[in-house]
Amino acid sequence: MVPAIRIREAAALLGVSDDTVRRWIDSGDLASHKDEVGRKVIAGDVLAGFAREHASPPPDLLDVGSSARNRFVGLVTKVTTDRVMAEVQMQCGPFTVVSLMSSESASQLGLEPGVVAEAVVKATTVIIETPAGSS
Repeated sequence: MVPAIRIREAAALLGVSDDTVRRWIDSGDLASHKDEVGRKVIAGDVLAGFAREHASPPPDLLDVGSSARNRFVGLVTKVTTDRVMAEVQMQCGPFTVVSLMSSESASQLGLEPGVVAEAVVKATTVIIETPAGSS
């Protein structure tokens, strides 16, 4: 069973306003239907397809090729360093990305709050979770 997603939830997932989602629905760009109580909702698979079709890849700040597909452009918000290690926090849209690296690397990259940077993630393990009972 495909979940029905309310407009407010769809807007939060896409990183836009409720009004933007309503405009997409009204213009016919995003299909919706009414749930059992008469609210406009969007089928989860329809929203997923819409998100895929309208996603724009982040700019390649380094202009290099890479096998990593998880790239997040964002703003460095905090850098905490000691003599050996640094913790770098970035805000990438609605998501916070945290990286641990050597203090020397953070310094060489010029990482400090306010710097625009790109977090590149390549992991052999990615855990995906859903709320209990949703299947």
